[in-house]
Amino acid sequence: MRTFDVVVIGAGPAGEVAAGRLAERGLDVAIVEDRLVGGECAYWACMPSKALLRPYEALAEAKRNPGAAEAVTGALDVAAVLARRDEIIHDLDDSAQLPWLEDRKVTLIRGHGRISGERRVTVGDEEVEARKAVFLAPGSLPLMPPIEGLDTIDGAWTNREATTAKQIPESMVVMGGGVVGVEMSQAFQTLGCQVTLIEGARRLLPNEEEFACVQLTEALEHYGVNIRTGRKATKVEQADDGMVTVHMDDGTSATGERLLIALGREPSTKDVGVEVVGLEPGKLVEVDEHHRVPGHEWLYALGDVNGISLFTHMGKYQARLAADHVLGEDHSAQHGANGKQSPRVVFTEPQVAAVGHTSETAADAGIEVEIVETSTSGNAGGSFYGRNAEGTARWLVDKERGVVVGCTITGAEVADFLHAATIAIVGEVPVARLAHAVPSFPTRSEIWLKLAG
Repeated sequence: MRTFDVVVIGAGPAGEVAAGRLAERGLDVAIVEDRLVGGECAYWACMPSKALLRPYEALAEAKRNPGAAEAVTGALDVAAVLARRDEIIHDLDDSAQLPWLEDRKVTLIRGHGRISGERRVTVGDEEVEARKAVFLAPGSLPLMPPIEGLDTIDGAWTNREATTAKQIPESMVVMGGGVVGVEMSQAFQTLGCQVTLIEGARRLLPNEEEFACVQLTEALEHYGVNIRTGRKATKVEQADDGMVTVHMDDGTSATGERLLIALGREPSTKDVGVEVVGLEPGKLVEVDEHHRVPGHEWLYALGDVNGISLFTHMGKYQARLAADHVLGEDHSAQHGANGKQSPRVVFTEPQVAAVGHTSETAADAGIEVEIVETSTSGNAGGSFYGRNAEGTARWLVDKERGVVVGCTITGAEVADFLHAATIAIVGEVPVARLAHAVPSFPTRSEIWLKLAG
C-alpha cells in the first residue's frame, strides 16, 4: 500500500490548488482523477464558454466605436470561433496541465477514487493511505430533473456537449435561465442558431438584481433569442427526425434541433464512498469553517460538493483555507467572502457582475440599505469603452455601519470592475474612506465617484 501525507480526490481547480499548496510546503501529496486534470472549468465550463462568448463581445465593442465600426464586416467566423475554443481547451487533452503537478512533486493517480475507510482511498484495485488528511473535491454534475420524457431524448445536451460542440445547430431549446442557460443562449444565437430559452421563474437570473435581469433579457431578445419566462416544462418529446419538443405548463411548446438542459448542478457524491463515513450519497457534504467534515478530523470537502459557493474561484479559495488548516494555520475568522454572496460574473453582452447582497437578500437579512446607482458608461471613460451601451452600477450601503454590503454592475466588459467592490465589501471599508480612493480619469472606474458623493 502506498502512503502519502494527503490524498486529494478530484483534480479540478479546488483539488489542484489544495494539492499544490500542500506539496509546496513539503507534504507528500497524491491527487486522484479519472477524467482530465484541470476539471470541469478548464474543459467543459468556464473556459470554453468564454471562448464562445468573447468573439461577439469584441465585435459588439468594435461596432460601438466610429472608425472601427466601419471596418467591421458584422459576421462572426464560426469555424474560427470553434477552432479557438478547441485551442483553449487543448482539444480535451490534459497533458499541458501535468507539468504543474510534476514541478511540485504531486503524484497523479489515474482512476476513480472512493473513500474506503478512515484516511484511505481506493482507486481501481489499489488502496492508498493518507497520514494526515483526505480532501474530497470531485465537483458536480448537471442536474437532470424528473420531467416526463426527458430521459428518453437521444442526444440531449448538458453544458459539456454545448461548450464542446463541433457544429452549431440550426435551432436549440434551452431549459433554464441561470448562468449556463443565458450564456449558452447568447453564444449559440450569435453563432447562427435560433434559440428558445425557457425559465420557470418570472425572470432570467432570478437570484440577481431585477434591473440586471431586465437589461440582459432585452439584450438577448435583441439578438433574436425567443425567451419564455414563468413557464415550466412538463413533457419532452422527440420526433423521428430527431427534433425535440418541450411542452410547457401554459399549453405552449418549443421545438428545436437540440435540447440543452441547464437546470442546475448536483454534487458528485453518488459514487465516491461517502457512505463509508456515514454520509448520504448524492447529497451535499456539510463542512465546518475549515471545510472539514464534522466528526472526521481527517476529511475535508471542497468546492461544489459542499454547496457553499459553486464558483471556480471560490473552490480555489476554500482549497487554500483547508490546506493551510492542515498545515496548522487557522484562517477561519477571515473568510467572510465565502458564501452565497461570493463574487460572480455572467459573461453575456451586457455582462452582469455582482458581489455581496442584492436588494432582496439584504432585506431578507434585515439590513437597512441605501441604494446608490449610476450609469456604468455615463462618464468620460464611457466615450471610449462601452460607448452608448446600456449598463447600471448599483451599490448597497449598510446605513448602520456605513459600509458597502452589495454591488451589482451591468454593461459592456465590466467583469474586471468587480474586484474593487469585492475588496470594499470583504474589507468592510467605510464609505467615508472610499471617498479618498480616487479613480483615474478618463476611465469608467469613475463610477465610484457616485458612491463617494
